[in-house]
Amino acid sequence: MRRSLVVMVAMVFGVLVGVPATAGASTPYCGITWGSLAKQATPGSTDELYAIRTGRHTCFDRMVLDVHGDVRGYSVRYVDEIGKDGSGELVPVRGGARLEVIAKVPTTPTDAIFLPNGELADVTGYSTFRHVAWAGQFEGQTTIGLGVRARLPLRVLLLDGPGTGSRMVVDVAHRW
Repeated sequence: MRRSLVVMVAMVFGVLVGVPATAGASTPYCGITWGSLAKQATPGSTDELYAIRTGRHTCFDRMVLDVHGDVRGYSVRYVDEIGKDGSGELVPVRGGARLEVIAKVPTTPTDAIFLPNGELADVTGYSTFRHVAWAGQFEGQTTIGLGVRARLPLRVLLLDGPGTGSRMVVDVAHRW
């Protein structure tokens, strides 16, 4: 009996030692390695932002800013508060964390980008996004407050199209 117990303990110990303790921790969620630090590019553009869209994906939520022509300059960073362009007046943004999304392009002078409730997008049911709020346009830049569930990894992409336009894409992961 004693010998069986020793053999059993040795087998269990051998199995435990053979399995790395960090096997799951070493693989990033969905392969995402973006991080949560600020992302930016400095050149600006005189082309205009004309639409804001959002979408849900398996591993992240996405916001797309559509621009007539090329969007080249942007700044996306986590902040404690979102200030309205020009006045600095605080913009209420729902969520556990706030992203200040600045596209260095003016906005088409139209109310067409707003939903009837005055918001920029309906993100009800999204995993990460909580609110997309208008924070103004001033001196050739447009600011959007993006409320998210928590401070999570993000990335910014500049993509060509459709046509001669371009898109600024902000992806925020569902988790680390």
